[in-house]
Amino acid sequence: MAQSATTDTFAAALTEGPCLQGFGEPTLTRVFAAPRELVFRAFIEPEQFVRFWAPAGSAVPLSSVTIEPWAGGRLEYTTVTDTGVGHPTMCTFLAVEEPETLTYADHVSGVDVSMVLSDLGDGRTRASLFHRVSRTVPRL
Repeated sequence: MAQSATTDTFAAALTEGPCLQGFGEPTLTRVFAAPRELVFRAFIEPEQFVRFWAPAGSAVPLSSVTIEPWAGGRLEYTTVTDTGVGHPTMCTFLAVEEPETLTYADHVSGVDVSMVLSDLGDGRTRASLFHRVSRTVPRL
């Protein structure tokens, strides 16, 4: 059975190297009160993405976002903390299957992320993010 980690423990591991060592393959899950197609669009439309992607106390400026939702396309953005410190993220999409799956390689953390959107049948969508040490792109 794969090990799991809390979100806080996972986030702390990103600042230490090598990324995810000893954490297995963490999975984050959230249920949205919205249809799957709408949730998918929120992840690939910059105007939507900036409304929810940053942690509390941070923001993602629209001007920092590039989303090219196709295999080989870019996912780039900067998270700015409440103290004004910017943290750029640079990713490459590995697979995009609308409205179900987005997979990308995060060049900063050295992690591959697969997001699977599951239609729960009642207007709700479960988003599951599966993380694993990248086998495709070296960490910057």
